[in-house]
Amino acid sequence: MLGKKEIDRQLLDDLEELLITADVGPETAERLLAAVREKVRRKELGDPDALRNTLREEVLRVMQRDFAESNLSGRKPAVLLFVGVNGTGKTTSIGKIAAKHAAEGKRVLLAAGDTFRAAAVEQLGEWAERAGCDIVSRGEGADPSSVIYQAVEKGVQEGYDLVLCDTAGRLHTKKNLMEELRKVRRVIAKLVPDAPHETWLVLDANTGQNAIFQARDFLAAVEVTGLVVTKLDGTARGGVVIGIMNEFNLPIRYIGVGERVADLRPFDPDLFVQSLFD
Repeated sequence: MLGKKEIDRQLLDDLEELLITADVGPETAERLLAAVREKVRRKELGDPDALRNTLREEVLRVMQRDFAESNLSGRKPAVLLFVGVNGTGKTTSIGKIAAKHAAEGKRVLLAAGDTFRAAAVEQLGEWAERAGCDIVSRGEGADPSSVIYQAVEKGVQEGYDLVLCDTAGRLHTKKNLMEELRKVRRVIAKLVPDAPHETWLVLDANTGQNAIFQARDFLAAVEVTGLVVTKLDGTARGGVVIGIMNEFNLPIRYIGVGERVADLRPFDPDLFVQSLFD
């Protein structure tokens, strides 16, 4: 929009292309463009700068939603289940969240439920050591439900504040693996009837629109209560976050913008939109 002197059809076409290539998604792009076109029709927008401000306002309207705080306070232990496909940064995100809570003085227990990948158990073990947390793990190929059951049982009996449960990364199209997630949830509920208290889906921003397809399928399979969007530092396609917020009535709890623990940050929609436009 910079350098344009008037709002014409070409500018609006360019704007649509910009939104699509930024991975906002066709539905969300149409919602934003409809608001812009309506103001153009009413002659409420006189120049591209005003159009840019309107676009910012509309994006903010999509992003600013009132969500309840995460359902973890007042639980002992609070049980948090993480799901997602391979390569999203799920295990790393769990480790960083564990480190944040441990630094606040909470007793955190990790459940190495990704037993299909030996490296995942080792990786979570390294995070447990780094954060000063305990971990329940078994060898590669162990029953994930059994590992997570043992961890939640330990959390209950020994008074942990938080139990963070890793699961194997799985293709969202594999029905048998999705059924395994349902089994994990049932096993947890045998020990703590209202648990897991939160189920967070980890999405990789680099995958663009595929992240939205993944979210749709996981939501159909399990009761997802929040999202973690990783690798926003490695993509120019951060518009997928706007698409996710527009399509799903779910809070984004954290975004990942780097490798350090501090780079997994609570999501702030105002700061996010500011970073897109400034």
